[in-house]
Order: sequence, then structure tokens, then C-alpha cells
Amino acid sequence: MGAYAGVDLGATHIRAVIGDETGSIVASHKTETPRGPSGIAVTEAVLDAIRQACDAADIAPTDVLAAGIGSFGPMDLAEGVVENPANLPDTIDRIPLTGPVENLIGSERVSLHNDANAGVIGERFYSDRNPDDMVYLTISSGVGAGVAVDGNILSGWDGNAGEVGHLTIDPQGFMTCGCGHDGHWEAYCSGENIPRYATQLHREDPVETALPIETEEFSAADIFEYAGEDEFASHVLDQICHWNAIGVANIVHSYAPLVVYVGGAVALNNPEQVLEPIRNRLDDMVMSNIPDIQLTQFGDDVVVRGALASALTGGTGDPSQRV
Repeated sequence: MGAYAGVDLGATHIRAVIGDETGSIVASHKTETPRGPSGIAVTEAVLDAIRQACDAADIAPTDVLAAGIGSFGPMDLAEGVVENPANLPDTIDRIPLTGPVENLIGSERVSLHNDANAGVIGERFYSDRNPDDMVYLTISSGVGAGVAVDGNILSGWDGNAGEVGHLTIDPQGFMTCGCGHDGHWEAYCSGENIPRYATQLHREDPVETALPIETEEFSAADIFEYAGEDEFASHVLDQICHWNAIGVANIVHSYAPLVVYVGGAVALNNPEQVLEPIRNRLDDMVMSNIPDIQLTQFGDDVVVRGALASALTGGTGDPSQRV
């Protein structure tokens, strides 16, 4: 029986899984992502997570035939590394991944993807509906997408295709994105930026609200909790839904997907408040075929499942191309 490995490298946690040739997960290990002192510490944590998952599956790392890695970016695919990740301390400037994992398992069959691309690979392999043209959209601490067109996963020459969170959705540039540019989707609708957006709107028009805007604990969850009861919270959520619909409409016009699977903490924790408004607004924004908008069935597992599916299919996610 062949063994395959998948790794989800996130800003807070690393998860490694071992699966069989059907894609079923037989063992896993989860650990915290090191905050330093350097990128090598993160590399070592990834390798240790794979070793621990192998131990749980009662195999040696060299029994693994192939591995896939889904990671935050930005990345350099040619070098197999993550470069200057924005969501880790500045002391971590380079995280080697592909080469060290190849050395660990004794195989060159190691695929590296950004986490959103791993997500679309996972959806393509595991979902009941897995057409050649589909998108996995994550709305979480950031906004990103993995895209499949005509059966091909779009990675880009450097592995950074699908950075839809940096599409300009507001030409007025009311909010500045963490990347330093104005009007980007992520600046309005990511979990990190929703409270900042609400705070800025309130400064422009300081109406009475029950939202705890002036407290350090104010978060995106408060917006979703108070919407429907508090007029200002409802207005903020309506604006967020408007920007989300514009972003999805841009995705539809760019890639013509048949289905868009949506994941990430913001969507997973508030599916009706996030997905239904997108569905309701697309008809007024899209001139072509409107895709099926669905919540991912796999929750937080979609990236690690995609990494495992990448190992099984040579990076395609196509179940008919298992290697």
C-alpha cells in the first residue's frame, strides 16, 4: 500500500497528514508554527510534523512516495521556498520547503502550492462536483483564490497567481490594504480588516451603535453578531457583502468557473451572512454565466486535503490522474 503526505503550513499551525492511494487520511499531526528565530525553524517544524504523522501511521518517512505542501506566501516555486512572509515576524525572511521535504522522504515528487491553490486541488479531488473550471475562494485573515481553468491549476510563474484579495474593488481607495495599496478587496472583507473598515466608517459618520468599536477586543465577529439588531452593524455588513459580490463577479468574468467553493474562517463561521448576499447580487453584476456558489464541505481541512491530493495526482487534483 502506497503512502502519501500532505502539509498545511499556516501562520499559527502546521498540520501534516499521511494518506493512502485513495486519498483517505490514516494519520495526522498538528503543531504550532514557530515565530522564529529564522525560517529554518519553520522548516524544521514542518519536517518534524511529517515525521510525527509517519510515526502515527507506523511508517518511515522514506515510505512516503510523494508529498504536497500548501502554504501561505509569497513563494518562489523555482526555489521551493516561501519568501518574506507578511504574517510571520520580520526575522523570518526565507523558509525552504521543497528541498528539505524531498531529502526527508527520499523522493523528488514534492509539490508546493499557495494555500488557496491547495484548496482548489482539494475541492477538485474530493468534492462531488469537481468540474475542470472551478475556484476555491478563501475569506479569512486574508482573501485569496485557487483557480482551475480547463483542468489546469493556475499557479503563475512564481506561484502567486490567484491573489484576488489584491484586486481593486473600490477605485475611491477608502481603505488601504496591508500591502500598501488602496482599494483592495482584502482591505474591506478579510477577518483582520473588517473591524478596521467598520471603525473607519464610524469615524466618517459617528452614529450611535452597540458595537464595541472603541475596545481592543472589537472584531469581525461583532459585526456578524450585531447585524440585524444594530443599524450601523447592518450597514457595515451590507457594505462588506457588496464588496464581496464585486470581487466574486471579477473572478467570474476572469475565469468563468462553473462552481465557486468558499472557505476560510469568515465564511465558515458566518455562511448565510456571507454566501447568500453574494448569490443574490451576482445577477446584477455578471454578464456571463453565474456559477454555483457553495460553502466548502471540508472546513479547515481543505488545504491539507489539497496538499495530499496534490501528492496523489502530481499537482493536478484530477482524480483520474493519480500517480
